[in-house]
Amino acid sequence: MSADVRPTKQRLALAELLVGDGRNRHVTAESLYGSASEHGAQVSLATVYNTLRTFCDAGLMNEITVDGHRSYFDTRVDEHPHYYWEENSSITDAPKSAVAFAKEPEAPEGMSIARVDVVIRLTKNS
Repeated sequence: MSADVRPTKQRLALAELLVGDGRNRHVTAESLYGSASEHGAQVSLATVYNTLRTFCDAGLMNEITVDGHRSYFDTRVDEHPHYYWEENSSITDAPKSAVAFAKEPEAPEGMSIARVDVVIRLTKNS
């Protein structure tokens, strides 16, 4: 484990579930907790939340907030847009070509833009 994150047994187990197969994932704390339980990892939901926060703070993953109270955690750390599928409350990567900015907005005085997060909400046609 890198980024100055202490490799505890629980963190290593969660990291293995997140990136062990080399694929990028979008998880909620609850879905990761469920997966950990299925795989026999001895972690509490609080430990999952704390580990996800630690990984985000270390730049190992990003948090995507969809509607103010629902967060997804993305193991892909480059800037890219997301689709939020309202029908099943899931999130997937959207192609970078899905969004084009004519110009990035200027940050207020004394501030700089850390990153731009774009979530495109999808619903089925009626």
